Amino acid sequence: MAKRVTGPEIEKLIQLLAKVPGLGPRSARRAALHLVKKKDQLLGPLADAMGEAHRKVRICSCCGNVDTVDPCTVCTDERRDRSVIIVVEDVSDLWALERAGAMNAAYHVLGGTLSPLDGVGPDDLNIRGLINRVSEGGVRELIIAVNATVEGQTTAHYITDQLQGLDVKITRLAHGVPVGGELDYLDEGTLTAALRARTTI
Repeated sequence: MAKRVTGPEIEKLIQLLAKVPGLGPRSARRAALHLVKKKDQLLGPLADAMGEAHRKVRICSCCGNVDTVDPCTVCTDERRDRSVIIVVEDVSDLWALERAGAMNAAYHVLGGTLSPLDGVGPDDLNIRGLINRVSEGGVRELIIAVNATVEGQTTAHYITDQLQGLDVKITRLAHGVPVGGELDYLDEGTLTAALRARTTI
């Protein structure tokens, strides 16, 4: 059994950091050591920022985004085209699309995808909220921007079925060859999707 070389407070810091995605035990130890060494410049301000975030962070009751206000900054932005809603699995997907700056639309965060094997059903996701938003009217297009996985496609089909009869255009992200991608390096599934989604030039 390895001997403890630090106090329980630092051990707890390492254990908590190891739970952050992308940080394993070794990276967590390095991060904790760096924070402790830079106690005044990093650890203190980080602790203050995390405490404030813990007190103020809210889940938007409209779209499911994470913010410090409810409704969130995206939902209250008057410059957005609210007639177009981009449906994403997670807040990280919303942030990624915002970084790309490709569209100035509204969003709806599902909170995951349908996965019967994992016990995730429609009631576990924010699908009812989406249906309610579309049912209220004013939405002309729903862009389903979920991952190209079996669970993502199942979720997309379920949402499409639930919105049958409502006057809304439903589209999804194109799948296929990435910008700058070389065909020789792509897998068969990506190539097949690219061929099926081919467009006229």
